[in-house]
Amino acid sequence: MQDIAREAGVSSKTVSRVSNGSDSVRPATRDMVLAVMDRLGYRPNFAARALKRGRFKAIGVAMFDIVATGNLLTLEGITKAASDLDYAVTITMMGKGQQRSLAAVVERMKNLPVDGVIVILEQMLPDVGTFVPPAGMEVLLVTSAQSTTMSTIDEDQYGCSTMVTNYFLDRGHRTVHFVSGPEESLDSHFREQGWIDALARRGVVAPPVIRGDWSADSGFNAGLELAHVKDCTAIYAANDNEAYGVMQGLAAAGKRVPDDVSVIGVDDVLRNLIPRLTLTSVKMNFGAVGRRAFRMVARAIEDPQRSRPTRELIPGVLVERSSVRDLTR
Repeated sequence: MQDIAREAGVSSKTVSRVSNGSDSVRPATRDMVLAVMDRLGYRPNFAARALKRGRFKAIGVAMFDIVATGNLLTLEGITKAASDLDYAVTITMMGKGQQRSLAAVVERMKNLPVDGVIVILEQMLPDVGTFVPPAGMEVLLVTSAQSTTMSTIDEDQYGCSTMVTNYFLDRGHRTVHFVSGPEESLDSHFREQGWIDALARRGVVAPPVIRGDWSADSGFNAGLELAHVKDCTAIYAANDNEAYGVMQGLAAAGKRVPDDVSVIGVDDVLRNLIPRLTLTSVKMNFGAVGRRAFRMVARAIEDPQRSRPTRELIPGVLVERSSVRDLTR
């Protein structure tokens, strides 16, 4: 640091202030010091900075699967929001064979230079209802599940399903068949429950669930099966991959969409992949969830005394195309 001060013609204190991101240095001086740092190959010691400030300006993200569409878009939202505030992001995976609990995840994160943790909770962990974050470590869950000790945020999975189910029923369909995601998926669980409850509120008993695995192939098999179910006119698939597979399965069985059977999916992620897409879908704003999740954690880190658990659900938006037939007309 003394070499930088000597080269830049400033005091060591000025170099320290620039290194620590202080606003008390004039812009021209800061730019000159930064140029010298770059020329001399200086890298700030973030551990020392953390000791001085009491935080690292970094958060951790824990997740089960980084390549799943929703997770990837949520992570993109987190990293963009973090970059806006000069935060770094450390990612850890909850892989198979590892102990899967919030306590284990946070314990791993405590050994890393992070100030808080965002857990993208695709599957229920055994201690979600009992875990209490340690002092000095803010923990937020991306899930529709509720917590009394941690803030949560998610797309409104339940509300998405009530919207889709009512949309079908309002257009004259007597019932709605559901193709789920994997049984262990929390998103699929809340979507399934929303579908069941929406039908019940209209006096309709839910037909048997067709279990899928988020893939187009599982949707295709569901379409083949439902094509032979008498009076099946409406199918709600838990994501767009399954919904597109359902449409192909129905076509293979000689059924037309929407003339014979109507189909709606969730996520609206195929619009840039499938030309002339006809699938009606619920657009989920994963990026907004990620951005909001980061801001909630950052706010709690900056002002821990005002932090208290909150729950936010971001509603989806129905994108109408041409895969639903209105039977009332």
